Amino acid sequence: MIARTTLFTTPPSVVAQISQLPQMNMAEIKALWKRLFGGDTPTHNRQFLERRIAYKLQIVEFRKVDRNLLESNKRRIETLMERGKVIARSKDYLPSVGTVLTRLYQDVEHRVVVEADGQYEYEGRRYGSLSIIAREITGTRWSGPLFFGLRQNQPAKKSKKGARK
Repeated sequence: MIARTTLFTTPPSVVAQISQLPQMNMAEIKALWKRLFGGDTPTHNRQFLERRIAYKLQIVEFRKVDRNLLESNKRRIETLMERGKVIARSKDYLPSVGTVLTRLYQDVEHRVVVEADGQYEYEGRRYGSLSIIAREITGTRWSGPLFFGLRQNQPAKKSKKGARK
């Protein structure tokens, strides 16, 4: 087995870094974990380690882009501590810049990255809406936030007895 000479040098984007994780051997995964988290891996479960590393890479990179995210999270935690519940997100909630939305559809994993300008990157192309991406994936009209799990499916409202339809 030939060892790689460069251990995870800085690729051009976080997406590129995350996409390299499955090709890395376990020694490289453990070394990257140690660099990012400052300690040994808590488990030998590769899937767990890859997911945590991908999350940490996004946090490190996109904390630079959106400094308000930390303040927003602190306020939500304080609200949770005071009231015992978190205030519901608004209907027009958008995930943080750099978030990777993943959806398994017909045994194919689809990844969408939230861009800083409100656009979405999917398979190297930029889109203005998650719904357009969901339509491209499925071939039918979908609510993009519903398709990617950002919103729960709301049951149809029942009409009151005797009310007009």
